[in-house]
Amino acid sequence: MKKVLTFVLMLTTIAVFAQNEVKDAKFSESVYKFGKIKHNVPATHIFTVTNTGDKPLIIEFASASCGCTTPEYSKDPILKGKTATIKVTYNAANMGAFKKDVTVKFASAQQPVVLSIEGEVVDAVTTKSSK
Repeated sequence: MKKVLTFVLMLTTIAVFAQNEVKDAKFSESVYKFGKIKHNVPATHIFTVTNTGDKPLIIEFASASCGCTTPEYSKDPILKGKTATIKVTYNAANMGAFKKDVTVKFASAQQPVVLSIEGEVVDAVTTKSSK
């Protein structure tokens, strides 16, 4: 019975992971690490997506996990072999480490793709050296 249950669990896991892929969309990366960024100085990264399929890809929406992160993207279809960008800006208002997600949903896929940005916001104060 344990073997059957284990087998069913494995098949379910494989099916779930298979649904999370958008086979016709290839991203430049799914995670971008800013490293250290200055407090209250917005940081931006541009993710690139390429249409590797035969039909146009349409981004239905791109939404951020909080109000401190803003995604921008084109509403135009991404034609076969062409690329599009998703510009993600983090406002850097809070000090410390951060990890923010942007959920991208394509019209042709049931499951969205999750892109992430991460880094650490540090104090931007500079010290003058005395002579």
